Amino acid sequence: MDWQGWLSLTLTLGALITLALTRIGPHMIMLGVMAILSVTGVLTAGEALSGFSNSGLITVAAMFVVAAGIHSSGGIDLLVTKLLGRPKGDRAALLRLFPPVVVMSAFLNNTPVVATMIPAIHAWCRKVDLAPSKLMIPLSYTAILGGTLTLIGTSTNLVVNGQYQAMTGEEGFSLFSIAAIGVPVAIISLTFIWVVFPKVLPDRRQNNAFANLREFTLEVTVSENGPLVGKSIAAAGLRHLQRIYLAEIERDGNIVTAVPSEEILRGGDRLVFAGDTEAISDLLRINGLEPSAENGHSDTLAVDRAERRLVEAVVSPHCAAIGKAIRDARFRDQYGAVVLAVARNGERVKGNLGTIELEAGDTLLLEARPAFVTRQRYNKDFLLINDLDKEQPRHEKAAIAWAILIVVVGAAAVNLISMLNAALIGAGLMLLTGCVTINQAEKSLDLTVLLTIGASFALGVALEKTGVANFIAANIIEISMGKPWLLLILSYLVVSIMTEMITNNAAAIIMLPIVLQITETAGLNAEPFVFAIMMAASASFATPLGYQTNLMVYGPGGYRFSDFLKVGVPMNLLVGVTTLTVLLLGWQLKP
Repeated sequence: MDWQGWLSLTLTLGALITLALTRIGPHMIMLGVMAILSVTGVLTAGEALSGFSNSGLITVAAMFVVAAGIHSSGGIDLLVTKLLGRPKGDRAALLRLFPPVVVMSAFLNNTPVVATMIPAIHAWCRKVDLAPSKLMIPLSYTAILGGTLTLIGTSTNLVVNGQYQAMTGEEGFSLFSIAAIGVPVAIISLTFIWVVFPKVLPDRRQNNAFANLREFTLEVTVSENGPLVGKSIAAAGLRHLQRIYLAEIERDGNIVTAVPSEEILRGGDRLVFAGDTEAISDLLRINGLEPSAENGHSDTLAVDRAERRLVEAVVSPHCAAIGKAIRDARFRDQYGAVVLAVARNGERVKGNLGTIELEAGDTLLLEARPAFVTRQRYNKDFLLINDLDKEQPRHEKAAIAWAILIVVVGAAAVNLISMLNAALIGAGLMLLTGCVTINQAEKSLDLTVLLTIGASFALGVALEKTGVANFIAANIIEISMGKPWLLLILSYLVVSIMTEMITNNAAAIIMLPIVLQITETAGLNAEPFVFAIMMAASASFATPLGYQTNLMVYGPGGYRFSDFLKVGVPMNLLVGVTTLTVLLLGWQLKP
């Protein structure tokens, strides 16, 4: 190899080590690598920036908007209401949880699906007396498994397909190409979850992060001509809510206290509820209720209530405040927020709040200004779990949003249009029909993910152009003694290990040129090797830091790190064995 090759190899190893050992954002690392490759002349400007014009990246961005349309219209709530019901026991609950999560995550990005389902699962657990800790890890794992069923199920599948098209000139894979592996993997894995997890996962229903922290009040208005008008309090489902109660009704300037169950609701009634944060979040999603104009929270910090909102957030591994005491992190200046409480391993951290040193996975209760939520869409210091002042779902648009998703997915499935065009049309229709606002669409575009993907392509191109991929491929072939089945297993294992240490997108993009070089040199069929990369990059179960949805359920489920190890390591092994078995039995490795 010449100096360009050694520089590319050094940058690859440096990026992997930096991603694994530091809190620097992956997008900043990959952008830095891209800049060095361009400035040193290893890549031309066009080659360095080629990732940002890749069809896979644009499809990912469009699917973020489609997912936002389903979320903003209350489409996920509609599905949850219809399918979850009242199960008897943990296993019955899992059987009701699997279908909607698998279906949604097969066609939508996993992150908004899990973000929306977390408060829904909490509310459901309260209604049917189940422990959230029995369902939160299964929620994350089910979303991951659902994402392996289609090419649009995860951003990783899309970008691998886009990079494969760019590097080989082939047409790429169809929407359901990966389903031949994903379906058996999902069936076997979900069966394992259903049988084993209820026994292994802890019951921590009493360790609710912020339970009984303090009482919050919220005023909502009954929508004029809405579905609740003319119904009694009991018939509207507002009497026997868990951990929240109807304190009074304000009507025509009069106050109705000790509200009876038979009281009939009228349009414009202002209902005053009191309860905990999660219960209030659930209340705001009821069709027929909308926040009052003078809506606020009763607390000591609410000097200017209209300018503040209550937010529950999980500390990201990339947060600059990790390792610092809260008082040293300067939350007011840095984030425009005040920390009210910290929960760790499902329990509120007691003692002097200012001296608590933050860790990744901590759940924070914040009083924040509205700009906080917008900023975190880009900064990614925190993963938002509850934003109590978020825009209310437009329930009347839910059916339209689902119809748009079904039509565009169907059109791509029968090859009527390309996946890129299907995603762009779907995003446009979501905006035109009002299922998602322009503001919500902009917020849905996860800039750090898109930058990471786009910049990572430059490293992949450099590995191929400078001969590094060929060099590594030759060594792997030598280690495997040229045996195709061993090459497949090694390729899967390398991606699987990398995914637990760095982002799944980066692991897949870095490995694809190497694997394609292996198949070309050894004269093997590339397709099963590409599918192995897709599956290995998604199969990240062993730690809460390995996949974003795992970190999202870490705090709300009240988990400890060991909980993920107990169930995640067997899941990694099971998915790996199943994937490799299906690939070895179903594909000819030699064309």
